[in-house]
Amino acid sequence: MPNTNRDFSLIHGARRVVPSGRLWNPAADVYRVSEGWVVKVDLAGVCLDELEIELHDSILTIRGCRRDTHYRDGFVYHQMEITYSRFEKSIQFPAPLEGASIRRDYRDGFLMIDVVREQE
Repeated sequence: MPNTNRDFSLIHGARRVVPSGRLWNPAADVYRVSEGWVVKVDLAGVCLDELEIELHDSILTIRGCRRDTHYRDGFVYHQMEITYSRFEKSIQFPAPLEGASIRRDYRDGFLMIDVVREQE
């Protein structure tokens, strides 16, 4: 009988999990608010302690790495769709944000960054 589900295939043989070599680009939403900006980045599975957040002129840069912390010796993968690798996300704002402060929080797999403008 022919295989009618073309999207599914079994991986024959034992293959060990190898991290992806590609750079991961997480999705982000940016909101304008009265105090400045709110940036929400989809970072499920990323350890907050390993993040670097930098604001220079009008560019906010977020760097880090998502690691597979559930992998164990002896695991053989069947299907892998989640990217585990280093990432860098840059967000360009319409104007420089000199003197702005940054507050961060991590909730439900999202990194929330408040970029608060200096009061004039």
